This record gives sequence, structure tokens and C-alpha cells, in this order.
Amino acid sequence: MPTYNSRGLRGSALEEMVNISNDKYQDAHLALIQKIPTPITPIDIDHNTKQVTLAYFDKKSTVDYIGAVQGIPVCFDAKECKEDTFTLHNIHEHQIEFMKEFERQGGIAFFLLYYTKRDIFYYLKLDELLIFYERANTGGRKSFRFDELNEDYFFKSKGGILVPYLDKLNLDLQSR
Repeated sequence: MPTYNSRGLRGSALEEMVNISNDKYQDAHLALIQKIPTPITPIDIDHNTKQVTLAYFDKKSTVDYIGAVQGIPVCFDAKECKEDTFTLHNIHEHQIEFMKEFERQGGIAFFLLYYTKRDIFYYLKLDELLIFYERANTGGRKSFRFDELNEDYFFKSKGGILVPYLDKLNLDLQSR
């Protein structure tokens, strides 16, 4: 069984930024996006801090967020990246299969990447990820580099929105 430990807190800053952004989008009636909690069963709790220090996942999680943007179903996962190389082992096959099926059902699936050293976000379309994933599965690189990404999909915080991904979602929709 997979266990929860300090690695599970990775990305929590990005998650909080996305949550705040989603609240602003909801307040403006632009989107309704919900964080999907990962179900865990605690094994050990620090009684001083009341924090779970060890747990196991009840089942495999699919995506971090799901909802609708102006009537369009969307789902996405948010990942932080410290370096300019993103390793594909951070994305699991069951997540990709869920996202592919989500798109077959008429939704839009994507990843939000946050390059922490550069303080820049990237909207990674599922189709783009699948190119990297296929390359890895056929003996190629098991990662992708920052300079391999489409510059049109990089973005920074703006207008009071910490992770303003709706512009890139719109660009994605226009390219389909």
C-alpha cells in the first residue's frame, strides 16, 4: 500500500494558490472548480500537532480538480517543478487514462505546472503530455525539458489571480 509522508506535502503551496484562484473565478461566476480530496486512512498522528504523520491511500487518486468553466467540463492536476526538467514518473498511468476518458466524454483535461525557480506557470494540454509520455514508453526520455514546451502556454500571476489559467484554457479551446 502506498503511504503518505512529507513528500505528500509537495505542491501544497501551488494547491493553495490554485484554490484561491478558483475561489476568485467562482466569485466572478466564471468557473466552478472543486478540489478533489485524496482519501487516506491515518496510521500515525502526532498528538502534539494533531497532524497525520503516516497514512495509506485508500485508492488511487485521479486528478486534483474537477468542475465546469462556462459550461465546459474540465479536470486538471497541479504539479510543482523545481528544475527545468519535469520527470514523467510524477504523472501516473491511471491519471492519464482518466483524463483521456474525460476528454472522450467531451471535457477538457490538462495539467498546471509551476516552475518554482522561474516563478512561471505552464498549461500542459493532455495531447502535449501524451507526446512526451509516448516518447518515454518507446525508449526515449522519461522527462521533458522546459525548452521543449510551447511558449504560448506559459503564464504568470496577473490581475489579482494567482494562477490565471482561464486564458490558456481558452487558447486550448481555440486550437481544437
